[in-house]
Amino acid sequence: MEDVLDQLKDGIRRFRSDVYPLQAETFRVAASTPQRPRALIVTCADSRIDPELITSSGTGDLFVTRNIGNLVPAYGEMLGGVSAVVEYAVSALKVKHIVICGHTDCGAMKALLNPEGMESMPTVKSWMRNAAAALSVASSLAEHDERPSTLARRLTEENVLLQMQHLRTHPSVAGAMAREELTISGWIYDIGTGEVRICDDGGRVFTPVEVEVEVPVHAEGRRG
Repeated sequence: MEDVLDQLKDGIRRFRSDVYPLQAETFRVAASTPQRPRALIVTCADSRIDPELITSSGTGDLFVTRNIGNLVPAYGEMLGGVSAVVEYAVSALKVKHIVICGHTDCGAMKALLNPEGMESMPTVKSWMRNAAAALSVASSLAEHDERPSTLARRLTEENVLLQMQHLRTHPSVAGAMAREELTISGWIYDIGTGEVRICDDGGRVFTPVEVEVEVPVHAEGRRG
């Protein structure tokens, strides 16, 4: 236990000595200016997911909430922390975009496919009911001989699509979208490759964000 705390303290020391000095002015401005994040990202609590790193964002750019399975309960189903974050982000902070970000190798999706593993975790089991419809859709679309890895990928995508539907049931979101002040999208982050696939609102296809490769300009040929 103490070893872990000591490691965290070492990290704080490195932040104070190496990171903070290089961004001191940014932090001073952030401390004296109301936050104005441009987007809310709802993502998984998985420790391998870092929204700021993935999007190359800085201090104050993103409003982030994390939970098991990147779930957003439909409005009125489980009013609590996630609903409060969504409402605050849209109504108070006026974010312009909301992302539901799922990822590969998600433990929550594995639990949906193998529910017996949740028997000793009743709270997790109850929470995962918010993704039950995604499992139903993924299973109904699965081929008879579909590989487990393919089903897991399909379930991850269907879960993101389902949570986008749930998001639209929140009054703050519905109102902002009707006024064309807010847009939403669904993402799948591949931990192993760094690839991010995005599905715009209203679609079902997740398309990779292409990496722009600079083409070197060749020098003119030498004259003889």
